[in-house]
Amino acid sequence: MTDTFEVMRDAMPVLMKGLQMTVLITIISLLIALVIGLVFGLFSISKNKVLRAISTVYVNIIRGTPILVQILYIYIGIPAVTDLRFSAFAAGVIVISINAGAYLVEIFRAGINSIDKGQMEAGRTLGFSYGETMRIIILPQAIKRMLPAFVNQFIVSIKDTSLLSVIGIGELLMSGQSIYSANFKAFEILTLVGILYFIIIYTLTLFSRWLERRMDVS
Repeated sequence: MTDTFEVMRDAMPVLMKGLQMTVLITIISLLIALVIGLVFGLFSISKNKVLRAISTVYVNIIRGTPILVQILYIYIGIPAVTDLRFSAFAAGVIVISINAGAYLVEIFRAGINSIDKGQMEAGRTLGFSYGETMRIIILPQAIKRMLPAFVNQFIVSIKDTSLLSVIGIGELLMSGQSIYSANFKAFEILTLVGILYFIIIYTLTLFSRWLERRMDVS
């Protein structure tokens, strides 16, 4: 038992660096995904059939293919036929961003549609353009309702980063693999990796539930 705790203790510095990489990729990706989700979310509710079609195709392709295939496609597939090359970090951020963005499209669409349509009409009556009404009146209310869903997507994206180990990114899982491949203590290291994932994900889950309660109250 003492040996087990020593192995875990010695592994913590490396695993914490891996956890930092996991969180960094997730935060950067989700910020980009929010922009993607907002743009394509607005496309999805547009009266323009072309914009709606573009949003639908994007969402269906990304949500209809495994994220592991997307990772390999961006990092290996595209460079195989073009001069375009991505570092492992850049490829990871791109994939997590476009993947999370496809799910955020539906979150934005549902959030915007949940706002009474009369508010858009009221904004236009006051002289605001469609864009101004959306930015000043509709989106602030919709985003407040969408906050718990944003946190839930953050949780999903954290889990998805574990797949980036296939392209050599030193996130949490890859850090754990590098340790137990050297000391052959797979059980201890993977247990610790699981505990670290659980702590951060469970904390975010509690935060999401708290937000949901706050939204219900307000």
